[in-house]
Amino acid sequence: DIRAAIAFLTRLPINAPHFDLARACWAFPVAGLLVGLAAGVVFASAHYFGLPAFISALLALLAGTILTGALHEDGLADTADGLAGSDPDRRLKIMRDSHIGAYGVLALIFSVGLRTYALAAIAETGFSVLISAAILSRGLLPTVMFTSDLASDSGLAAAAGKPERNTVLLSVGLASAGTVAILGPAAGIGALIFGMLGVGGIALLAKHLLGGYNGDTLGAAQQSAEIAVLLFLVASL
Repeated sequence: DIRAAIAFLTRLPINAPHFDLARACWAFPVAGLLVGLAAGVVFASAHYFGLPAFISALLALLAGTILTGALHEDGLADTADGLAGSDPDRRLKIMRDSHIGAYGVLALIFSVGLRTYALAAIAETGFSVLISAAILSRGLLPTVMFTSDLASDSGLAAAAGKPERNTVLLSVGLASAGTVAILGPAAGIGALIFGMLGVGGIALLAKHLLGGYNGDTLGAAQQSAEIAVLLFLVASL
């Protein structure tokens, strides 16, 4: 399951053939830990060698994006472009299009910009913040898969299937425990609340506009949760 989660959420050369993603999604926080560690090491190294906080933050996000193959950013852009559609079928058709539109470009600009400036504002705790945000934003994704209907019978989300309740609880539990252990009780619980708001907001938007979720909206949910967590931590740390 851990190999499957890492193979799905990153571009690391992990051999996990014929995996059951619905079963393996409990390990999403583990994959998030790897992504967060990589980004955190880059951030801390750049900051240690005297690079400005803004550049250090941008390099850290670049490292995370390379490691994941821009999986979540691609989902965010496709979801944003789908907003231009007039009905669910039209929105899904737009989201399947490989081209990127103005909404998608703007969504990526705002996502990268907000996360970069947030990290730069809390540079002294950037390493731990990157790890906790990566864990939490991925560990909450199974809640969308469990509580929401599918927007389409085809595609990545449909192929993954619906996880069981215990799988979802384990994922959320691991993500929550890791976040509280890294950030402390007060900041950790606050980050969990704001992460849930970020994921829940995208889930509700997807239900309203598409009738349910798909792989792209899961990517958008991860980005939304990460942004929400980072902004909360900027305001609280």
